[in-house]
Amino acid sequence: MWNEADWPEISRHIWDTKYRYRRGAEVVDESIADTWRRVARAAAAVEEDPALWEARFLDGLLSGFRFLPGGRILANAGTPRQSTTMFNCYVMGTIDDSIDGIFSAVRESALTQKQGGGVGYDFSTIRPRGTHIEGVDSTASGPLSFMHVLDATCRTIMSAGQRRGAQMGILRCDHPDIEDFIDAKHTSGALRMFNLSVAVTDAFLEAVKADAPWDLVFAGEVVRTVQARQLWDRIMRSTYDYAEPGVFMVDRVNRLNNLHYCEEIRATNPCGEQPLPPYGACLLGSVNLTRFVLHPFQPQAAMDFDAIAEATRLAVRFLDNIIEISNYPLEQQRAEAHAKRRMGIGITGLADALAFLGLRYGSTAAAALAGKVMKCIALHAYEASADLAREKGPFPLFDAGRYLGGAFAKKFPKALRERIRRQGMRNSHLTSVAPTGTISLLAGNISSGIEPLFALHYARRIRTGNDEETREHEVLDYAYAEYCRQKRRPVDPGDLPPAFVTTDDILPAEHLRMQAAVQLHVDSSISKTVNVPRDTPFDQFRSIYMQAYDMGLKGCTTFRPSEYIEGVLVRQDERPPDARPDAPPDAHPNALPRRPDILSGTTYKIKTPLSPDAYYVTINDIADEGRTRPYEVFINTKNLQHLSWIVAMTRLISAVFRREPDPSFLVEELKSIYDPTGGYFSDGEYVPSLPAELGRVIAAHLERLGIMAPCRNARKADPQNDAGHGGKQIGAGICPMCRQPGLQNQENCLTCRYCGYSKCS
Repeated sequence: MWNEADWPEISRHIWDTKYRYRRGAEVVDESIADTWRRVARAAAAVEEDPALWEARFLDGLLSGFRFLPGGRILANAGTPRQSTTMFNCYVMGTIDDSIDGIFSAVRESALTQKQGGGVGYDFSTIRPRGTHIEGVDSTASGPLSFMHVLDATCRTIMSAGQRRGAQMGILRCDHPDIEDFIDAKHTSGALRMFNLSVAVTDAFLEAVKADAPWDLVFAGEVVRTVQARQLWDRIMRSTYDYAEPGVFMVDRVNRLNNLHYCEEIRATNPCGEQPLPPYGACLLGSVNLTRFVLHPFQPQAAMDFDAIAEATRLAVRFLDNIIEISNYPLEQQRAEAHAKRRMGIGITGLADALAFLGLRYGSTAAAALAGKVMKCIALHAYEASADLAREKGPFPLFDAGRYLGGAFAKKFPKALRERIRRQGMRNSHLTSVAPTGTISLLAGNISSGIEPLFALHYARRIRTGNDEETREHEVLDYAYAEYCRQKRRPVDPGDLPPAFVTTDDILPAEHLRMQAAVQLHVDSSISKTVNVPRDTPFDQFRSIYMQAYDMGLKGCTTFRPSEYIEGVLVRQDERPPDARPDAPPDAHPNALPRRPDILSGTTYKIKTPLSPDAYYVTINDIADEGRTRPYEVFINTKNLQHLSWIVAMTRLISAVFRREPDPSFLVEELKSIYDPTGGYFSDGEYVPSLPAELGRVIAAHLERLGIMAPCRNARKADPQNDAGHGGKQIGAGICPMCRQPGLQNQENCLTCRYCGYSKCS
């Protein structure tokens, strides 16, 4: 039984900032119970007896976090927000190989992301780079060039909204630009709003095994031929070094698709758990397995399968109702959702539940239990959907003969197949295992999806409302906290039962075993990451994706900490030498320092032909762990023409200073800005704009602090006030948002456990 008194403070914070409904300044959801009631009432509104179903959804599903609806549902259901969707993920329409078609896709994706939906694309329809374009005497720039356009669009939408954008880019293994696609993220900062996966066919994988030649084709014409195994090794080497691309088993997905008779799937949503057709959309929700373990940590501990079945049946009806009340960014998405009524019911808290049961994650017994749970959910979800079809009608594209002729449906028991034949199906697809990072934290920091425990305890920084101030919260894994609660004392990790294992203890083969056991009973797919130790030899690593294929998986992603990846997690034994030896396990020298009441700094005078008035640039410094570095910048001038630009520029640069121990990259960024009216010469150097002049000032200041080496044509410092600080370069940080060593890759998404940064949500 869930007890609100045990609800962690970090979980309350997540609820308050992400899911609590406010009407302007008025707080509507006074408690988490109000949030559950709001969502239950909204889902029940389409029923003939709303009060009855509101009570059932509330008591049997939502209360106590027994079932975790997707975050968009928790945030938006029962509110008057008309410009938001309750679907977490979409796949965009087929991209027509033309300028009009490509920029139509840009527009549609922007509208979708504006309403909070993550999107996936298949870029295989765009002609390869260098192809001659008839009628304009020019050559095509290829799919990657347009991916950069979509990447910029996503960043723009992200900056205007509350959710970070998430995108999946997919290219077929036989597209002529596949090698460029594989290498696309090797350049620092490239396509940062994308996850990448290669759509691999059965024919390609068999060609890899046979070391056969492989044709790269477009529009039916062979452009060139490569060796399949060399191309495969290029994929594996890239994911070994850069954690991308993943692989998407496109032929298997279509072969096992319930709607094999009326759709073709060529892409997935951003985290890969939902292979979808053009304009496909899917609702997500997860059964919280930690609420269905009887007598946890006791010899008689057992999974309550009857209660799981009951919750699953309610979840089908709940999500089916959400299809009716949700808004849709595009009419094509509405039509697709109503024609097929897809949903994705999955599981979360699996690793914690296994700890309750005394089963080691990755073991044969754990995989068998996970498979049994997912089979229970799948069978009861399909039964519930068939019963709902009898009551409300089947989805419009249901065809009993062809639906039951599909490879997935053939595995059903005879009684279920007969029920579907008689009654139809309300929903075309019902199961999927999605990432549950934030909602798992909301539910008391239960383990996410089917992933193992990442850590038993850690510290996480959250903002207090003031951008410059954070507060540190201790975060305990849910099962670990429950174990300590039962023992009525903190328990040293070394004294825990053997079932408490974390990612570092689990072999890649054990990851795959767990995913394969669950995939057998999932009609869509699974979002999961196979985490691999840094020191794993490439010769061992290179077989992981092929093992995934041979084990029947629909997709696979890996993550190995690497010097090539910006923001990889650094364990305690991998800290840089300048880390404080007395620092607590989760401290890091790059944490944001508090601003003292008094800071000293240096003021520089800029006089340029671009303005009759001088600009005075003040850079204040802070002593941070014995090092001096810039903390903030101010610009003063009599010229008010560019006041808003100046304020924006100083706030942005100050934010970088506070978060980036080595902000040298700002110099080149600013110096590359050109004024359309022309620049000027200063100290023998051409200065293309006023921002470029500011870059020269910052360079001079960083040189004074010893953070940047002197440049041959560096601007000579001309301070009016010289504080005379010295310092030295500080190592780069970890998380791109808070610079803490807390970035983890789970379910194909980089997430920071300290500040909540997520690449995908």
